[in-house]
Amino acid sequence: MPRLRRLSGDQVIRILEGFEFAVAAQSGSHVKLRRITATGEKQTLTIPRHKEIDTGTLRAIFRQASRYVSSEDLQPHFYTN
Repeated sequence: MPRLRRLSGDQVIRILEGFEFAVAAQSGSHVKLRRITATGEKQTLTIPRHKEIDTGTLRAIFRQASRYVSSEDLQPHFYTN
């Protein structure tokens, strides 16, 4: 069973930027990432910019990002082999 990696907020932001998300705003330690699809739909994710994101929060980010990006594409970035 693959295990969830320990990632920082900056690492998660870099991962999602690889899927065409861009930083739209920052409020305190939370960064709002957004991408706009070809149909004009806005897809937004909020990522805490912490040194290490708690596993429950990371799991929630993975689940939310999976609404926009296939979990098969995200899994290698978030989980170990």
